[in-house]
Amino acid sequence: MSMQPIVYVLSDSVGETAELVIKAGLSQFNNGDYKIQRIPYVEDKDTIDEVLQIAKENNGLIGFTLVDPILRNYVNERSKQLNLEAIDIMGPMLKAMERVFERTPRFEAGLVHKLDEDYFKRVEAIEFAVKYDDGRDTRGISRADIILIGVSRTSKTPLSQFLAHKRLKVANVPIVPEVDPPEELFDVDPAKCIGLRISPEKLNEIRKERLKALGLGDQATYANMERIYKELDYFDKVVNKIGCNVIDVSNKAVEETANSIMQIIQN
Repeated sequence: MSMQPIVYVLSDSVGETAELVIKAGLSQFNNGDYKIQRIPYVEDKDTIDEVLQIAKENNGLIGFTLVDPILRNYVNERSKQLNLEAIDIMGPMLKAMERVFERTPRFEAGLVHKLDEDYFKRVEAIEFAVKYDDGRDTRGISRADIILIGVSRTSKTPLSQFLAHKRLKVANVPIVPEVDPPEELFDVDPAKCIGLRISPEKLNEIRKERLKALGLGDQATYANMERIYKELDYFDKVVNKIGCNVIDVSNKAVEETANSIMQIIQN
């Protein structure tokens, strides 16, 4: 092999797994003086033939992660014929797992990458829910997949977090009679907005419990029925103006409400 090793990475996905393994191996032999050429999304024998021929001409090394057993065997056989060193990174592990688990692999390319992508989308959605919680920053309204609208104690925050774990970006906006709702609320697609309605009696009960938990007693205006009716009347005016869907959360668990929301936005 030449002074600067050339390694050709063949993958049926993006090739990150193979490159990481090969870099770890190469680090034991030199100080980074090598070249890695990644060939992603390999789906046919013609591509394999082309890469093996180039590797042969350049005295290169092959590293590959191909879950398709036909393509994997083809690389192994053709490299032997060309007297090329080819490192099958996934093959031995898949075969060992198949023996131990007594099950056939899925042979689906790029699953690791898909899992990573799913994880990062979920994290992004959770961060979004925290940033745009309780109307803190109205810029989130235009960027959200869902906008929850409701008076205080209608489970807006826990709902936002629950839906974020489903990779949905949720902003929530509190409705208070003394504060005009943000203008952005009337500019977005009403289909993205969900009003959270609650009965006066249930809201009174929840708010009283909240005040007790805070050690404030239950006589504050916050739990006063007259005040609650005023807030709920104002809420109705806002959601009617928007023309959005409304869900009654009076006797629903967060999970139930979240499922209702997902059904609405998927239709």
